[in-house]
Amino acid sequence: MVSELLYIEDAQERLGFIVERARPRLAVSREEHTDANRVPGCVSPVWLVGEFREGRCYFRSDAESPLVRGLVALLCDLYSDAEPADIVAHEPALLEQLGLLRTLSPTRLNGLRSVRANIREFAARHL
Repeated sequence: MVSELLYIEDAQERLGFIVERARPRLAVSREEHTDANRVPGCVSPVWLVGEFREGRCYFRSDAESPLVRGLVALLCDLYSDAEPADIVAHEPALLEQLGLLRTLSPTRLNGLRSVRANIREFAARHL
């Protein structure tokens, strides 16, 4: 995934690809747009649903903002199908590798940190 995104040299084009990539994916259903699934700390509403099956965690997400939807889907893809211990132990270098830390606003970065914290908390409950 990283090598595919790094192939796109322009940061704005890379963000555009991330947004487009999230459009066709299975997201959180409208029925799952509940306060229990909403990620606190995000300016744009974000919903995250975690599932634990056969010793692995899986994540689905949705957001009102197309850019946020794409970024959160990227994190979900990164951590889906991983064991809880790996999720808890490893911080993503993905955003830095893709140069997104320089491109995104502080509020978006804080929101992504909140999503990461929710993913980590979900995984920790299944250790």
